[in-house]
Parts: sequence; C-alpha cells; structure tokens
Amino acid sequence: MNVDNVKSQMRKGMLEYCIMLLLHQEPAYASDIILKLKEARLIVVEGTLYPLLTRLKNDDLLSYEWVESTQGPPRKYYRLTPKGEGFLQELEQAWQELNDTVNHITHR
Repeated sequence: MNVDNVKSQMRKGMLEYCIMLLLHQEPAYASDIILKLKEARLIVVEGTLYPLLTRLKNDDLLSYEWVESTQGPPRKYYRLTPKGEGFLQELEQAWQELNDTVNHITHR
C-alpha cells in the first residue's frame, strides 16, 4: 500500500469541505481559493478546482457573480447559496463526529 495514495484520498475528501468553509467566510475568485488552499498546505490546481466549483454550482450549493476587474477581464466570484450554507452545517457536523472518533481512538 502506498501512503501517498492514501494521503491523496484524504485530501480529496477534505477539499469540498475546505472550499465551502472559505466561501462561508467571504465570496472568492477561483485564484484566491487556490491561493488560500495552498497557504493551508492543501495543494490544488485549477484543473481540480474548476470542475468541483461547477459541480457545487450545479447542485445549487454555490452561486457566482461577475465582478469587473481593474487588472483584466471580469472575474467570477463564488459564494455559498442558502442551500450551500445548510450543506456546510451538515459537513461541519460530520467533520466533528469524525474528529471526535479519531481523537477517541488516539487518546485511549
């Protein structure tokens, strides 16, 4: 078994949750999302992020608006929809349960 494969699967499982946490804080442009994820050491490339953002939008968890930019073409800023906020609350509960489980096992 390859530990890098397992780590990759763990990161993929966290990615949607982390993106939604960032957008809960404030609307964001895709490049800003990538930068914040990299700062948190959750490395993501555009080829991974854009399909995920599209899927979340198609599921009505995200919306976007075009905002004029002083540095080029308009930018698409993503935000959570009310349905997305509710979904995020469910993810937060699931994360807490997983965290509690792992902490229980590791601190026995």
